[in-house]
Amino acid sequence: MSDAPAPKAKAKSGLVRIFIGLIVILFVLALAAAGTVYGGYKWMQAEFAAPGPAEEETIILLPRGAGLIAIASQLENAGLISDRRIFRVAVTLDGGEGVLRAGEYRIPAQASMAQIYEQLRVGQTVQYPVTFAEGLTSAMIVETLNAADVLTGEISDIPAEGTLLPETYLVTRGTARQEVLDRMAAAQTELLDRLWETRAENLPVTSREEAIILASVVEKETGVASERPEVAAVFVNRLRRGMRLESDPTIIYGISQGRPLGRGLRRSEIDNTENAWNTYQIPRLPPTPIANPGAESIAAVLNPAESTALFFVADGSGGHAFADTYAEHQRNVAVWRRVERQRRNGGN
Repeated sequence: MSDAPAPKAKAKSGLVRIFIGLIVILFVLALAAAGTVYGGYKWMQAEFAAPGPAEEETIILLPRGAGLIAIASQLENAGLISDRRIFRVAVTLDGGEGVLRAGEYRIPAQASMAQIYEQLRVGQTVQYPVTFAEGLTSAMIVETLNAADVLTGEISDIPAEGTLLPETYLVTRGTARQEVLDRMAAAQTELLDRLWETRAENLPVTSREEAIILASVVEKETGVASERPEVAAVFVNRLRRGMRLESDPTIIYGISQGRPLGRGLRRSEIDNTENAWNTYQIPRLPPTPIANPGAESIAAVLNPAESTALFFVADGSGGHAFADTYAEHQRNVAVWRRVERQRRNGGN
């Protein structure tokens, strides 16, 4: 008999070899494909991190509602990225497709796609300072807001006098003007609540509202920060004694709602008993604040200097001379009058 394998056994053995060969071929192809994909991914990573094409710093405004496709196209059209497709794929792989934030961005020269993506992801938008000087009235603050062209929207009502904290606020382009007013009001409330808890004992102001009224008078009386606690002390001492505050800015507020008169006060205006804010005539605080005081004036009223002074007058240097007695005050007034005459006469 022959030892040769049967025909069926030969066929089966051949199929096994073919199957194994196919597996080997597929495995080799898979390795090659994986190598190609990995190589492509590494290339994309390098492109994403490479310096961008922009030769100078660029400001770009990404509108609200823009998706990744629109943002990538806008960045490419602005010359900030080299390939919008790479940007889109890289951002998508990172899971950042839905977190890019609208706004105005300052993109540095040659910023990479990775750096730009990080700016957009965290919302590192351009911030603009809007500054409000201490002592502005609420109407003047609204005028400042209306003049800021980076802000939007209308202000329906002018806030009550003395309810806003004037300082510098950082905003992004497109911020609503009413939003800034709300921030100013919240900032003043927070500050006043905090300072009220640490106020000096036995103050003649018995409420937060009265503290703001007196702080507004202090604010308008001096622009020298170091003087505010002493000016506050003078007014606190006068209120304790039942004396009139005799503050010129209160009269001006009653005449023009705080607008500069462009001249000195007239005797008739000082003697006017119809002006409800005229503290030469009323033996108390005026009925409302006369401006929006800054943080230092509010702090000065709630913790005034240790002083027995009852009077002050300009000293010609931008500050004031303080006095405990009327006689001493009159001497200081005489010095100030000489300074005024010398200025009118050209320094002679």
